[in-house]
Amino acid sequence: MGRAALLGLARLCALWAALLVLFPCGAQGNWMWLGIASFGIPEKLGCANLPLNNRQKELCKRKPYLLPSIREGARLGIQECRSQFRHERWNCMITAASTTAPTGASPLFGYELSSGTKETAFIYAVMAAGLVHSVTRSCSAVNMTECSCDATLQNGGSASEGWHWGGCSDDVQYGMWFSRKFLDFPIKNTTGKENKVLLAMNLHNNEAGRQAVAKLMSVDCRCHGVSGSCAVKTCWKTMSSFEKIGHLLKDKYENSIQISDKIKRKMRRREKDQKKIPIHKDDLLYVNKSPNYCVEDKKLGIPGTQGRECNRTSEGADGCNLLCCGRGYNTHVVRHVERCECKFIWCCYVRCRRCESMTDVHTCK
Repeated sequence: MGRAALLGLARLCALWAALLVLFPCGAQGNWMWLGIASFGIPEKLGCANLPLNNRQKELCKRKPYLLPSIREGARLGIQECRSQFRHERWNCMITAASTTAPTGASPLFGYELSSGTKETAFIYAVMAAGLVHSVTRSCSAVNMTECSCDATLQNGGSASEGWHWGGCSDDVQYGMWFSRKFLDFPIKNTTGKENKVLLAMNLHNNEAGRQAVAKLMSVDCRCHGVSGSCAVKTCWKTMSSFEKIGHLLKDKYENSIQISDKIKRKMRRREKDQKKIPIHKDDLLYVNKSPNYCVEDKKLGIPGTQGRECNRTSEGADGCNLLCCGRGYNTHVVRHVERCECKFIWCCYVRCRRCESMTDVHTCK
């Protein structure tokens, strides 16, 4: 065997090793794993070898140029979930399987992905929103041939108010269309009452995530005129930052609605006295109440809060009283050493002092 062939074989083996580490057998066709993949790895592996279900693989094969946007959408969703819950008992932690990848590893978010809780609702909503945001951004950047700026906002405006549509408006409708096509699985293809309830819940929360992106669209304008007089303005629609979308979804999570575990024609609220109150498409829904996440449960993959850093003076979720679930906390002193009072010395170096500081760190018992 020639040297070139051996080199090619070595590269192929390395690629498959990366596949097994990033996307273990237990990934169960879950696209969310793409969000923790190293840059460029999914593109090298190709659609057929990625942890996608059959429908997603077919769509990926037809539109391979969207793969970087899909990966970025998953990364956005994971990052925002961890940011929004970083101080809470459930901190949107990725399971250990995502890094160690043992045989039969659990899904990326472990128990929460299939528990039907408020946390499940947030995960599905933020991941669907991340996909909309990423794909729409790629369209606006003209990275794809089949979509670009929103063509419906190229003309028109208000002459009396002195503005007109122009620039490049984000085509969020295309992003929402692709997100539905890629993520939404028909309920009729499932079996079992419990599976249908959870799937209907997940589909609704997917859409709630997409609606959050659309709801926070804003209008930006640029002035034109002599000496900056702003006689005429060119305006376009743009998506909000994903952090702002994450805040809206966190608020929806805090006010999420528990639904009945029985579906007849449509989903209804669980509480008898609230069943006639309509459910809106931007509400987050859940079926089962959440565990308290205080104590480790290895069976469910819940790590508990022991050892988590807390804020002794805070009354919020990050405070030692709430985060430590009343168990108390340990305090230890951490010594920090850093360069400080740096000055430039002619010529040509920087001289700094070595500063030390002591900080109290509190961790849950």
